[in-house]
Amino acid sequence: MNDFTLDHLKRFMRECSGGEDPAGTDADVLSENFTELGFDSLALLQMASLIEREFGVALPDEGLHKLDTPQKLIDLVNEQLGAHA
Repeated sequence: MNDFTLDHLKRFMRECSGGEDPAGTDADVLSENFTELGFDSLALLQMASLIEREFGVALPDEGLHKLDTPQKLIDLVNEQLGAHA
């Protein structure tokens, strides 16, 4: 599987937010807190589930609250993908 990118994450974010793209530039989106982007803990759990299903990685439910920015989530998914390569 290829790296998990911001484009992948944006697709999952759209699916979890009713089809809306996160506002701002890519650099803004990467560093914004998920809550500032309109995503609560339930939306993060839903995104994690979608990522796990499509990319075959396990994301810890109890640690999702620490993944407060898209960049941190992307980094963790790519770490998991690298561990399974």
